[in-house]
Amino acid sequence: MRVSVTETRVRSILTRTSGYLKNVTSHSLQPYRGCTFGNALCGVGCYVQHNRWLTRGAEWGSFLEVRSNAAEVYRRQHAAEQKWARRSRGRFSVFFSSSTDPFLPQERTFRITRSLFEAMHDMPPDGLVVQTHTHLVTTYSDLYRELAKRCDLRFHISIESDRNDLPGLPPPASSVERRFEAAAALHHQGLRVFITVSPLLPIGDPPRFFERIAAVADGVVIDHFIGGDGTVDGARTLATDLPRAMAKRDPDSVRIEYRERMVSIAREIMPGRVGVNIEGFAGRFLPGGES
Repeated sequence: MRVSVTETRVRSILTRTSGYLKNVTSHSLQPYRGCTFGNALCGVGCYVQHNRWLTRGAEWGSFLEVRSNAAEVYRRQHAAEQKWARRSRGRFSVFFSSSTDPFLPQERTFRITRSLFEAMHDMPPDGLVVQTHTHLVTTYSDLYRELAKRCDLRFHISIESDRNDLPGLPPPASSVERRFEAAAALHHQGLRVFITVSPLLPIGDPPRFFERIAAVADGVVIDHFIGGDGTVDGARTLATDLPRAMAKRDPDSVRIEYRERMVSIAREIMPGRVGVNIEGFAGRFLPGGES
């Protein structure tokens, strides 16, 4: 698929959260509009493709809008949004980001994400969640330790399965192995790392998979498309090719009971470090032992 890349200047970069993210952070921040990972495995069932305001009628994965003045606008908004957040939500925290990956291949050229990290170094939020599907998260390791001294910084790296493929679907943006290596590298730096198994895909060897996560992360978040895509029964995702491909690999994986089985296995291996759905994204984890 040919990707249209444009540059624009925005008036606002910090969006006050509502809905799913409201109990996770006070704000979300998108360095780009659109996501070129829409052409990868994670893009097939991506919930954002259903946001008509964001896609504006374009096919998901076919466009990327570069927000060239993002760091400048963050600096301008910081004081007012921090004041609002602390008064209304208790703290000023940012989810970076919910609609596009901060570490797209185009970031090498435009460096919008880096400019935002540099702005946050000078004007930090109280909390920062960096969400990604790629090993390229380690690109700016030189900035992270200092940033972690200034705010509550944590990395969410999506690793949805121990497999790199589903029948008939494109490969992931970054291999499972490389994402595990990235998690280990950040964890070795003393940074807080969480693996987001979201959306949960069929896992070949669940005990081994969660043992690997336990070795490189502070916790794991498990989120099935049922209950996780913004509809009660997963209707948005059921309209995509993802569930059919999942069912070919493991028919049970398309049911919510599959999530509960994976949560049970994870809790045996990682007691007290397993989060489910929005509670996990908010940093609230199940205790060990019986529910």
